Amino acid sequence: MKSEIKPIYWIPVVLVVLVLGVTFYLEFAYLSDYDSHWWNQIPGFYALFGMVCCTIIIFAAKFIGKKIVNRDVDYYD
Repeated sequence: MKSEIKPIYWIPVVLVVLVLGVTFYLEFAYLSDYDSHWWNQIPGFYALFGMVCCTIIIFAAKFIGKKIVNRDVDYYD
């Protein structure tokens, strides 16, 4: 049976691009003269760092869920 709900893949992509655009704008507008650390000189560092860390958290949660939390159906028998 085919699902009635059609997946809409472009909405999350548009939201991510919009958030990244706003982040780049705010970073260039407010942090352009703030160079106390070397990573502040890399354009979009905080946006990319956040995306990488979020991806790591997602994969770590999936690993924990599959290896530690999930058990066989007859585990407690």
